[in-house]
Amino acid sequence: MQLGVLVYDSLERTSGGYRYDRRIVAGLRDQGHEVTVVAIPRDGYVTNLLDNVSRSVAANLAGLDVDVLLQDELCHPSLIRYNRRCDDGTPVVSVVHHLRCLEQRSTWTNALVRAIERHYLETVDAFVYNSEPTRETVEALVGPTLGVVAPPGGDHVDPEITRPQIRRRARESGPLRIVFVGTLIERKGLHTLLRGLSACPADEWTLTVVGDPTVDRAYVRRIDGLIDTLGIGPSVTVAGRLSDAALTATLRDGHLLAVPSDHEGFGMVYLEGMGFGMPAIASAAGGASEIVADGETGVLVPPGDPGAVAEAVGPLAADRERLAEMGVAARDAYDAHPDWRDAVDRIEAFVTEISEATKSRSRPRDTWT
Repeated sequence: MQLGVLVYDSLERTSGGYRYDRRIVAGLRDQGHEVTVVAIPRDGYVTNLLDNVSRSVAANLAGLDVDVLLQDELCHPSLIRYNRRCDDGTPVVSVVHHLRCLEQRSTWTNALVRAIERHYLETVDAFVYNSEPTRETVEALVGPTLGVVAPPGGDHVDPEITRPQIRRRARESGPLRIVFVGTLIERKGLHTLLRGLSACPADEWTLTVVGDPTVDRAYVRRIDGLIDTLGIGPSVTVAGRLSDAALTATLRDGHLLAVPSDHEGFGMVYLEGMGFGMPAIASAAGGASEIVADGETGVLVPPGDPGAVAEAVGPLAADRERLAEMGVAARDAYDAHPDWRDAVDRIEAFVTEISEATKSRSRPRDTWT
């Protein structure tokens, strides 16, 4: 089968959504399918809306002859016009990690983003969802959909840490070693984490911040200012982007993963941290609850609630036996989670069915049901 995959910029970006796309592409290729990746520039939401009148998307996709075209939903600002005008019969499948309209903005701005996103979702034939909550958010906008839920696997890293090592690490004296991993954008909630930690005794914790600082430089400047204002600079290390080896070492050494996002469609980073025996402070909004069992393998906190972060950190810093038990439970949950092969198999079966149904009907894409 010949497949097209459309993303912004390239597959080499480091966020969870790009890692998901990258693993799916690699898996489909391993199973003998020809996969062509088409990248269009990501230039900001408003600028990418202009792709709909510049013909740039159509030019990038010109000559692409595939059985199914998969589009990362992140690219939706650029694709509304293309999808509505494309009449070559190729089914379009949107790969949805989370909806942009769920991010925190002013009311009127988010109403506009919601309308744009809904228009895009109405132009596609089917969906790949990273979690059941992601499916629910899409169907709340557009009604019932044809789709498959294919959760990410957790097996792309080898934690190489045993349960006795997890227990010994938890019982070490000294401050709780907390790690934040995520692109440095407002939605990931680093500001909430910093405010919550500032309410805890300074000798109780340290924080290492890992993430790409180039996506939203204004937010990074705000974070730098917040660290200074809160007076927590000695306890915070902003490491920026790390190599896979350096990130692995950081996670192996840490006690607790903390990413209190506004919303996560799935939250691959929580699963990754759990592989290293790190309980997760995770967002109660979105799909994190499918990974993190509140009070067992981590703590779910409401978005934008520094007090909840402080209440989660304090007991774990004080009770290292509880930290050890939660760390082992986190590793157990990681080991029980389906692997990437399962996600690839689900997607392969789904797009194959769509391709075969489209060919047998021999009708234009916009009339296929």
